[in-house]
Amino acid sequence: MQQVGKDLYQTRLAGSPQRIARQEPVVHNGDWSGAPLNRDALTAFDRDGFLVLENVFSPREVEQMRSTAEAMRAHPASLARETVISEPDAGAVRSVFAPHRQSDEFDLISRDPRLAGLARFILDDEVYIHQSRLNYKPAFTGKEFYWHSDFETWHAEDGMPRMRALSMSVMLTDNHPQAGPVMFVPGSQKQFIACVGETPDENYKSSLKRQRTGIPDRASISAMVEAGGIEAPAPKAGSVVIFDCNTLHASSGNITPFERMNAFFVFNAWSNRLEQPFSASRPRPEHIAHRRVDGPLRPIVRGQWDIS
Repeated sequence: MQQVGKDLYQTRLAGSPQRIARQEPVVHNGDWSGAPLNRDALTAFDRDGFLVLENVFSPREVEQMRSTAEAMRAHPASLARETVISEPDAGAVRSVFAPHRQSDEFDLISRDPRLAGLARFILDDEVYIHQSRLNYKPAFTGKEFYWHSDFETWHAEDGMPRMRALSMSVMLTDNHPQAGPVMFVPGSQKQFIACVGETPDENYKSSLKRQRTGIPDRASISAMVEAGGIEAPAPKAGSVVIFDCNTLHASSGNITPFERMNAFFVFNAWSNRLEQPFSASRPRPEHIAHRRVDGPLRPIVRGQWDIS
């Protein structure tokens, strides 16, 4: 698909970093009367760029998801080889990409109205999965992930035109403040940080282990943190953390005995489907950024995910 509109968020092109005001709303739906969240929650998401929803999935549902995730990690040979990403040093499995294409269970979860229905409302459009993955942060050896905006990479390397996407992270284990939870900068979604440095060929092969291209400059990070602070929620298993595609976030290493595991789904508006990359020579592979999508997500039928 060719680029059909003006690039509003030029990045990796200039010799110095820039901050560009966001051009789209955070909550795209202007009619909150039928919202699946209360007004206070929507206001917080719009203001901060992230939101924690507690107890979305039952303990039994979480146990089933965790069991499947552990089986996928334990038997990587049963998965598409390119979807399994290891830690840069320890060699342990760090992520499994496209679980919703490799597991009927995670396919159902991606279409669950508690996730997809909420995404449809916030983005005010039909949605599809841009990317999904299982994230494993092992005890003692889980590595850090530096400050970044997902949209910067999705725009530069995948060709996502506008800020009309969001992530939903389903907690499969209890999180602990000391075990490297995701840190967010409230309000950072309102500015785009244009980064410096050309995109290397096949950058994804190293960036999924340790990101070096497309990371914000320290001055911009400091300014945003000074304005909004840092919050690091550590919710219990069964909770869902929602965050906007442009919210600045990071995580530190995990040297505790507590493993952290989550199922991660990126919902993109159907009208915001990928074009050619804006700052890379070729698109990232299909298992990282989905282009072969026949249509919007099909809602699940009542009872398909009822295991109670």
